[in-house]
Amino acid sequence: MSSVLVGRSAELAQLRGALAAAPGAVLVGGEAGLGKTRLLTEFARAAEARVLVGGCLELGSDGLPFAPFTTVLRGLVRDIGIDGVAGLVPRGDTGGLARLLPEFGEPETDAASGEERARLFEVVLTLLERLAERGPVVLVIEDAHWADRSTRDLLAFLIRNLGTVPLLIVMTYRSDELHRTHPLRPLLAGLERLDRVRRIEIGRLPRGDVAALVTELLGHAPPPGLVERVEARSEGNPLFIEALLDDDGTLACELPESLRDLLLAGVQRLPEETQDVLRDASGGSTRIEHALLAAVSGLDDAALTRVLRPAVAANVLVVDGDGYAFRHALIREAVHDDLLPGEYTRLHTRYAEALEKDPGLVPAGRLWVELSYHWTQAHDSTWALVASWRAAGEARKALAYAERLAMLERVLQLWDKVPDAAERIGADHVKVLEDAATAADEAGEYDRGVRLVTAAIKEVEAADGECDTARWAMLLELRGRMLYQLARPGFVEDLRAAVDALPAEPPTIMRARALSTLGNYVRITTAIDAAREAALESLSIARALGDPVAEAEALITLFCARTDYENEDPLTEVEQAADRCGDHRVLLRYHVIRSHFLEGAGRHEEAAAVAERGKELAREYGVVRTQGTFLSINQAEPLVSLGRWDQAVAVMSHALEQDPAITTRTSLLVLSGWVALSRGDLPTARARVERAREIMKLKLKWLKTQDYFSTLWLEASLALEEGDPAAALEAARPVLDHGGLPDDARYAWPVLVTAVTACDQLGEEAAGDLRRVEERAAGLEISGPLQRAYRLTYDAKLAKAHGLPDRAAWERAAAAWQDLGNPYYHARALCRAAESALAAGDHDGAVEMLRTAVEITDRLGAAPLGEQAAGLLRRTRASRTGSAPLGLTPREFEVLRLVAEGRSNRDIAEELFISVKTASVHVSNILGKLEVTSRGEAAATAHRLGLFAAAKVRA
Repeated sequence: MSSVLVGRSAELAQLRGALAAAPGAVLVGGEAGLGKTRLLTEFARAAEARVLVGGCLELGSDGLPFAPFTTVLRGLVRDIGIDGVAGLVPRGDTGGLARLLPEFGEPETDAASGEERARLFEVVLTLLERLAERGPVVLVIEDAHWADRSTRDLLAFLIRNLGTVPLLIVMTYRSDELHRTHPLRPLLAGLERLDRVRRIEIGRLPRGDVAALVTELLGHAPPPGLVERVEARSEGNPLFIEALLDDDGTLACELPESLRDLLLAGVQRLPEETQDVLRDASGGSTRIEHALLAAVSGLDDAALTRVLRPAVAANVLVVDGDGYAFRHALIREAVHDDLLPGEYTRLHTRYAEALEKDPGLVPAGRLWVELSYHWTQAHDSTWALVASWRAAGEARKALAYAERLAMLERVLQLWDKVPDAAERIGADHVKVLEDAATAADEAGEYDRGVRLVTAAIKEVEAADGECDTARWAMLLELRGRMLYQLARPGFVEDLRAAVDALPAEPPTIMRARALSTLGNYVRITTAIDAAREAALESLSIARALGDPVAEAEALITLFCARTDYENEDPLTEVEQAADRCGDHRVLLRYHVIRSHFLEGAGRHEEAAAVAERGKELAREYGVVRTQGTFLSINQAEPLVSLGRWDQAVAVMSHALEQDPAITTRTSLLVLSGWVALSRGDLPTARARVERAREIMKLKLKWLKTQDYFSTLWLEASLALEEGDPAAALEAARPVLDHGGLPDDARYAWPVLVTAVTACDQLGEEAAGDLRRVEERAAGLEISGPLQRAYRLTYDAKLAKAHGLPDRAAWERAAAAWQDLGNPYYHARALCRAAESALAAGDHDGAVEMLRTAVEITDRLGAAPLGEQAAGLLRRTRASRTGSAPLGLTPREFEVLRLVAEGRSNRDIAEELFISVKTASVHVSNILGKLEVTSRGEAAATAHRLGLFAAAKVRA
């Protein structure tokens, strides 16, 4: 079992809260394997209390009486001895406890009256309460679903009669064991009505916690796809997750014996005829319709209902609409795996034949998938292949790309077993490979897609007779797109080869699309002119042939090749073309580029809204993991700009949980790292930088500006926050060397602002670097209000770096950021403007700006900047309202605080931006008002009165 508790922080907090509020009781329920015992172990480990634990035994509802209390008493005797226990009971008489533990001798009487029972209960309660008088006590009774009647009665008595001492009773039970007539049900219902009783229902782990647990169990990050497979089979049950992982860190192909025993225990207690039908039901999915099960089992409705009733009563099956579902998918799997080989084949054959005879036995859309499954399990390759091909077609109609890929891969697996496969499905092997690769591309399974399309390319090249050039080019284009998504070399070469293979005359839509794709990907390199040429030729062909989809794609590529954030007209043309063609890929690309444009233009609210609409389309089209996660960048970035950081972090976290392509992951890491940095969480920011850097090592061959420059910007910003301007400048240096990339100015300006700050902090030693920064900035064009705001910020920082602080420059920058609705950068500019104001002696003006900055940073949770602003505000000498203790003015109170820290008049003057003479006057006034004769006496008075809890005396 994992030594680290995963995903139970809320439940742990509830238990700790209950202990703090004791006396009371907590009822902890949940399915088997969800970690109730693990939760209690972690709670007990850290609890500042004596923890007594006893467990009920699985001996039926009338098993060993008081079993958990016997265990508790035995442990207590072991800890404090029989005499110690005797000292806790009335008159030291332990005779009553002998009914629970033989070590206490024989019971006082053999009578088994109600009175004796009541006395026993009172003795146990007194024992626990007196123990709790010495310090908090937690009594844990585990597995109460197996509790005998006596144990349940004693538990009810203790909980209902809790006094005032810090005694917490915790009872755990399996909620999945509580059938309708279970004797624990009425006890729970009664206890829940008590004021001191809380109920905690433990749920299954969400995907993020599954990933954390798998990582903990493996001792390293899991390989791609493992978490999804573990989650699918375990359904978030921690016990099942641990049992499903083999020692080598792979997913178990078969259920471990220990887990199978656990799952089958409830089934094996049922009547044999019920078990027979459950075996039939196991051949279906987790949920099976009543009519289908009747057809497969051969029972009529009445007989089937009668036979299944015990399974429903025992909570092995649950009624689900007009069908049934196994309580947990792994129960079905365990029952299914228990079938003998002959039973297994015959069962699935019966399913397939029943469905072919009456397709209405399953909901619409499920027929071919069900037939594919059952014929495959029945080892009938021919009909499994046909059904899988048909199922892939149905999945395509439903935009279920991952499911389509799975069906097509099944066709490929069965191909060699069916001699006339091509005739059966009306498609050759290359066509199946091509369709599977396309489905992989759409599902975001790029690695699998590359393997599939490469196999198709080899078959086309090896075919007898003349090579099918058009098909070959199309496959190269497909592989090029996926290689780019994987950040692997060769994608540009594939795309160029595809274009070269397609003749310019006569013009074809295939060439137009190949050109558009080439332009779209070449534009991320420095070959921007080549990208524009390819896009223009593609547009010309598309319009000549009247293809609206190809036209829209060419317009998008042309727009992206060179973006002018001052001119929205080209984007309007793209929007009209996208609406005309109605193609979902084009519509999603439009939402990507429009939200990107709007954010780059500083129109943050609009950008976030467009990205959100795009994500809704991605969900509708079934491409959440690909286009949906990419659009998450375009949604999160404006949310960060707007200061809606919590919302942005939620968007990014969800996107990262989808295991996006690395071309998407980098931006998510950088953005989330920047938010962490701005909130003072340097370890998280550092982790994000390192992960982004690892990805960039794979991508330096073509340097995508958005990813490359943004990673360097975060790295430089982090180095500055860590007090290392030299490292910050080193991180920013590649931006000085790589000009001319697409969207250069948009992503270079933030880095140059950071670089100027580093040069300013380094002083003369960075003079040469500062000149290089200025030269790089001089070569950048300004496009849109966002870049103008960065330029204004850069100008203000540059002036300071040259020793000429410019308050007006900072105020212009602050106004620009305010106009854009960017609260963080607005606050940062206000702080710098306030510094300039203070240096010029304008304390009133500085206070106004600093108060605004503090308000903004408090709202954002931007601790480092907020502390800077608050520190500056404390040191100003503007007029203040209110009063201070001891008849002092607010300014004198500030001076007294510094005197208490042992500061000299010169120190005080520097701290509060006042003259030494003024500081001396304030000190004299303080001595007079406190009626003391020295600074030491004034400091002692302040300490004695506790005026400054955290005063620090300087050495």
